[in-house]
Amino acid sequence: MPGALMAAQLELLSIWSWATTEAKIIIILLIVFSIAAWSVMAAKAMQMRRAKKLNACFLTEYHKQSNVLAVYDRQVAVEGCPLYSVYLEGCKALDERLRQPNSQERKTHISLKAMEHVKRTLEGAVASQSLQLESGLITLALAVSGSPFLGLLGTVWGVMSTFSHVALKGEATLATMAPGVSAALITTVAGLLVAIPSMFGYNYLVHNLRAMTVQLDNFAQDLASRMEAEYLEEK
Repeated sequence: MPGALMAAQLELLSIWSWATTEAKIIIILLIVFSIAAWSVMAAKAMQMRRAKKLNACFLTEYHKQSNVLAVYDRQVAVEGCPLYSVYLEGCKALDERLRQPNSQERKTHISLKAMEHVKRTLEGAVASQSLQLESGLITLALAVSGSPFLGLLGTVWGVMSTFSHVALKGEATLATMAPGVSAALITTVAGLLVAIPSMFGYNYLVHNLRAMTVQLDNFAQDLASRMEAEYLEEK
């Protein structure tokens, strides 16, 4: 087994030495793409996992309260919880409209117009949290779509250089062509090695993002309904 590993390493070193300068530049670019893609996948996976856990804890506490502003009045700080961020923005908007002028006391009810403003604030908060969760995914999308084409570019360029070299030597033997072709093909392999994991990671993260966005929408609607039931002025 160690012998096979050493042989594979020597083979890769040989292919690298045969590769053209252009192919080496493309492979280095693909390595940078790969590092960026894996960093984004790890960071976003941890962010979404933490957000799910905090959302679950917040919902448990939120449903225990008899008043919609109870958690807000306790001035709890929950960093990294999308649902709490939406809740906080909505409660701030509601609290501003419940406050009496030059007084710390709250009114018991607000008008329909004021409630519509609170709803729009909730919608904006949901959109803002969705964008925050989505940030960074463009790197994976670029890795998925761009890496195979970079690899293909390196392969085509390498094959073209190989044929030019064969034409200059005047002989098309296997020994003449094999090193150049194998070095050219390695860029396609590198491109696929970057694109395939990025594709799986991107699809996994997008699925979780959609589920979390639906959860944010549902929560915002539930929060708006509770606010209307408790504070909307009846005419």
